[in-house]
Amino acid sequence: MRFRMLGPLEVLSGEQSLPLGGVKQRATLGYLLLQANQVVPTSQLLSALWSTDNAPATARKILQNAVWGLRGMLSEHGPAAGAAGELVTRAPGYMIRVDPDRVDLHLFRRRVSEGRARLSAGAQHEAVRLLGEALDLWRGPVLADLVETGTMWPELTAVQNSRLDVLEDYLEAKLRCGEHYAVLGELETTVEAEPLRERSSGLLMLALYRCGRQVDALSVYNRIRATLVEDLGLEPGHELRRLQQAILAQDQTLDLASAPLGTAAPVPVPAAPAAQPPPAAALPGYRDAAAQFSGHEDRRPLLAAVASPAHRTRSDERQVAVARRDQGLGEELPR
Repeated sequence: MRFRMLGPLEVLSGEQSLPLGGVKQRATLGYLLLQANQVVPTSQLLSALWSTDNAPATARKILQNAVWGLRGMLSEHGPAAGAAGELVTRAPGYMIRVDPDRVDLHLFRRRVSEGRARLSAGAQHEAVRLLGEALDLWRGPVLADLVETGTMWPELTAVQNSRLDVLEDYLEAKLRCGEHYAVLGELETTVEAEPLRERSSGLLMLALYRCGRQVDALSVYNRIRATLVEDLGLEPGHELRRLQQAILAQDQTLDLASAPLGTAAPVPVPAAPAAQPPPAAALPGYRDAAAQFSGHEDRRPLLAAVASPAHRTRSDERQVAVARRDQGLGEELPR
């Protein structure tokens, strides 16, 4: 028996999708699976199924009936599959006991952990494979059928955000493999869908720069800065600002061929702006991958797997020169 949560809720016995009953019964199963092998208090389950102001007087009885129905389904179909889940009563509530490897959410997390470990060890191709396998488990928004009925649990938001983190890890790993052209379209789609995620925008800037599109990379920075200021009243994080400076300076350490990933030793960043922006090796966003994937914050370090840009038109060169001049880099405008 397999439990699928990364998309509409499904329980499979072999290749057969099992009937899960009505909305409350499905929601009970979904919430228990989010905390598989842990006791969930009855009060917490009731709060998940109904808001405080609209819980019926029979709410507890409805929950008990849902548990009874799920137990019947699991016991009927589990033995034929060779390994059943089990819904047990444990004070102060209920617990679904199941082999974690039979729950796609657990498999997703395991693949992600393995992929990040391989990336931090410098095995970026293996990391791409493992992170890709993790993302392939998704069939839509987590518990999509319950979300359509109005279910809004904080746990769902956390799982959905973790997918975005992993997608950024995956795209960054592909950039480390030199696949900047291959990921460009997906990065553009991601930034369009999530315009406030600085890391996605930074990765897109890096990919565009590596594809020889320096002006477009700087335009991405201008767009996210305008969005952050307008929507949140915030300036971009220091790493994204330093990435912009490095792109403006056409810093040679952005060239993957001249500065293999992880070989450049960090140096102190000057406290005051210098005549030229600090080299990319000095920036936290360009340090070894082992430090990059220890957390899940959006403003995590950015990728250093970027090559120098290709040939540009005279119009492009002039736009870049104007930007450099506006940043106080003393650039003479080309004629």
